[in-house]
Parts: sequence; C-alpha cells; structure tokens
Amino acid sequence: MKVNGQPYRTIWLEGKLVKLIYQPQIPHKFEIRTLQSYQETAHAIQEMWVRGAPAIGAAGAFGMVQAVLAASPHNYQSFVADAAEVLKNTRPTAQNLFFEIDQVLACIKASNSWEEACQNAVAQANQSADESVKACEKIGEFGAELLKDGDSILTHCNAGWLACVDWGTALAPIYRAARDGKKNFVYVDETRPRGQGTRLTAWELGQEEIDHAIIADNAAGYFLSGNNIQIVFVGADRIAANGDVANKIGTFSKALVASECKVPFYVAAPLSTIDFNCNSGSEIPIEERSQEEVLNTWGLSEQGEFISVRTAPAKSAAKNPAFDVTPAKFVSGIITEKGIFHPSELHQLK
Repeated sequence: MKVNGQPYRTIWLEGKLVKLIYQPQIPHKFEIRTLQSYQETAHAIQEMWVRGAPAIGAAGAFGMVQAVLAASPHNYQSFVADAAEVLKNTRPTAQNLFFEIDQVLACIKASNSWEEACQNAVAQANQSADESVKACEKIGEFGAELLKDGDSILTHCNAGWLACVDWGTALAPIYRAARDGKKNFVYVDETRPRGQGTRLTAWELGQEEIDHAIIADNAAGYFLSGNNIQIVFVGADRIAANGDVANKIGTFSKALVASECKVPFYVAAPLSTIDFNCNSGSEIPIEERSQEEVLNTWGLSEQGEFISVRTAPAKSAAKNPAFDVTPAKFVSGIITEKGIFHPSELHQLK
C-alpha cells in the first residue's frame, strides 16, 4: 500500500507496540496510532479503528503478543488464555480473528518457558501477517485473470489494503490488473451506515489512480441492469463450509440483483476466512452494532472538525446488523490464494 507515495502496511508490530492506520478519520485525515497493550488493541478492534477480516485477524495475533510479553513468567499461560477471550469477544463474525488468535495461543501453549513463549508468539504473529500479505497478493493474481481491459467492476464495503495487512481481497484483483496495464472502472457502493465504500475504498482507489465513482447503495441495481458492470467483487468475513458467505450488510441484495442481471458475482477471501466447522450461513453469528451508526452521520465540518449529525427523528430507533449472509447459490466463485473455487468445491481445501 502506498499513501502519498510512501509504502505502509495497515497494521504492524514494533516490539511491545501495535501500530495501525487509524481508519475512522479516513479520507479526511491520515494518522498512525500506537497501542500500548492488548486491552488497547482489543478496544481498537471493537471500535473499528482497524476493521476487515484479515486486518483484525492480524490485530488479534499482535494483541496476543502484547499479552504474553506483559505476563508474569510464572503464570503466563492463564494470563494469555484470559487475554485471548478478551480479544475474541471484540467482534463475533469475522473468522480470521479467531483463527489468528488460536494460532498464536497454540504456539504459547506449546512453549516450555515464558521466554520461549514470547519468542514463539512474536515469530508466529509476524509470520501470519507476512503470509496474509502473500495470500492477498495471490488472490489479486488469480482474480485479475477474470478482468478484461475496459471492464467495469462493482464493489461493496471495503475489502482493500485497509481491510487486510496489505493488498486486500476484493480490491487485490483490481490493483493487480492495474499493474498489468489494464484500464478498469470501479463502481464503489457507499456502504451505509459506516460508509466504508465512500470513505475507504474510494480513498484507496484514488491513491492508486484507478478510475472510479461512488454510487448510492440503492443505485447498484440500476447500473447492474444497464450493462454498465461486467463483474462484482466483494470480500468476506466468514465463509461457511457449504459456501454461504457472511459479508458487510447489503452484500446479499447485490448478489440477488447480480444473479438476476446475469453478472458474475465473486467473493475474494484467504483460506483462513473459511470456517469448516460452520456447516451453513445460518450458523454464522451476526454482529448487531450501535443504532447510532444508522441514526447519525459523521463527517467533516466546514471548520475542519469531525462531527456527528443526527439525520433521523429524535424519537426513532434503529436496527443495525453489521453483516448479512449470501447463499452459496448466488456466488460464481470464491477467489483464494490457492485458486478460484466454486462453493461446492470448498471441501477440497479442507
């Protein structure tokens, strides 16, 4: 990822510190924040300072490193077990969070001393982050093969650099295609209520100088039905064993319209997003976030201050599920670091 020409990862480990790109203020302000403890890292995940399944997976792994480094050499095992529960309880839907935490926790449990546990945890967390980058880069390579020069793509939410350690998932094929010289156009769903398309995806595409336009969520059907869009790319927070996909709220409706309009609908995700212990999408827990995200709108005032403006009637309440589930039958293929698979073929990857 390059920001104003300088390379960054979304999140990284420096000694006992976790550093990350602070996402709530993008695109208006670019800021790096430092997290001193696993409790602060858990808070950052819960408050969506960092978000996107692969990125919060890395955050969970780095949080586990902070926990073991802060533990007493005499009772570190119980300390890190408690820390793992705190980190896991931040957000319930994204499979990568649990996968990466358990990876580091297993290394710690297998260690013979606190010193060895610290070394193993650091090595595992950094290795997982590096492997995540490589996986996303491969997703980009496989996905780019689906794009022809001149194609237009619809995206939903943000599944780019900011949702991962680097490269992204759904946006990785677009970045790879651009590096290969293809000229594509991206229709960016705004993705209410948090506006991750408007704020994050559009900002990323601008950094890469890729042609794009933000569209209202309700406009996607208009463009899909008018032969403006040749393919849909979305990410995933959890994929069930049968190929059902949990992703940002609104994904299901895009899949339905794409199916009706005969537009291919692809999901991009690393293998760590697939939960083979989850039989179908009905078993995926769906996070319910604060109703204030729906009732209010955040933005930059003319005075340059971030403010919240209430757009709903004072006495109205709201419902705010963060994700929905797209049935496997609407998914043309799942783009992974091992290739592109039909949902019915996922068992081959187990």
